[in-house]
Amino acid sequence: MIERFPTIVLLAVAFVSSAVAKTTQHNFETGCVAEVYKEASGDKLWIYRFDPPNKTDKLQPAVVFFFGGGWNGGSVAQFEQHARYLAARGIVTFVADYRVKTRQNTAPDACVADGKSAIRWVRKNAAKFGIDTSRIAAGGGSAGGHVAATTGICDGLEDPSEKESKVSSKSNALLLFNPVYDNGPNGYGHSRAKKWFPTISPAHNITEDDPPTIVFLGSNDTLIPVATAEKFDADLKAVGIQSELWIYDGQPHGFFNETKNKKAFLDTVRKMDAFLQSIDWLEGPVDEKTLKSLLKTNPEK
Repeated sequence: MIERFPTIVLLAVAFVSSAVAKTTQHNFETGCVAEVYKEASGDKLWIYRFDPPNKTDKLQPAVVFFFGGGWNGGSVAQFEQHARYLAARGIVTFVADYRVKTRQNTAPDACVADGKSAIRWVRKNAAKFGIDTSRIAAGGGSAGGHVAATTGICDGLEDPSEKESKVSSKSNALLLFNPVYDNGPNGYGHSRAKKWFPTISPAHNITEDDPPTIVFLGSNDTLIPVATAEKFDADLKAVGIQSELWIYDGQPHGFFNETKNKKAFLDTVRKMDAFLQSIDWLEGPVDEKTLKSLLKTNPEK
């Protein structure tokens, strides 16, 4: 399935954070609640919750987003717009921090362990937040997409302190934006991840108990080849997993961010909404008013 958009040349958005500071609480200003979901490597890891505006007695789905940044850095604010949109649609949505090299001097295994901890924390606190424990999705972009994918596909690599927990860290759906999900010898970041390979590579751990998945990728992504995404999509379908792959013609890595391509940003959110409807997590039409109100650049004309 190929979407064609005109190539827009914009300044690249840097996701790698300064090496000076450790993780600090981000100020989202309004509409979210911040909590510490874990302490590791001598640091507090924060998770930020965006609640639906209308309370209901019915348990709601949840989504946890993880930022991109090559396992090196990144901003927890990357998926703020996605979180606010899904919250407006009735999903309890989170954006989670996790350890990275520039802040905690950690390796990819710590990123994965923290992602699993975040999903487990949400499930453990589901009753308090009004969440259905069988409908907790993980989403993310680039290395954050890798973190998200491991929660749904890869067994193991849990935080040692949580290995005996009876609360599952497995996500029930995956929302992946140019994810680095093949960490094999010919995939992304193998030299950094090979100590934990193949356990750490979602593409090498596909089984029939994996969650339904949607993936967005630009055809000009220099980190994730289209062939890798097509194989991942085919492998999921081969074991009976619902999978959608959307290739955006001419688009580079990170194209889904509004600052790179506003039109693609809007389209990927709409398709994410439709995917969640297809698995019965949402109903009704896309909330165009809310979506466009979240644009930080000029509104769509």
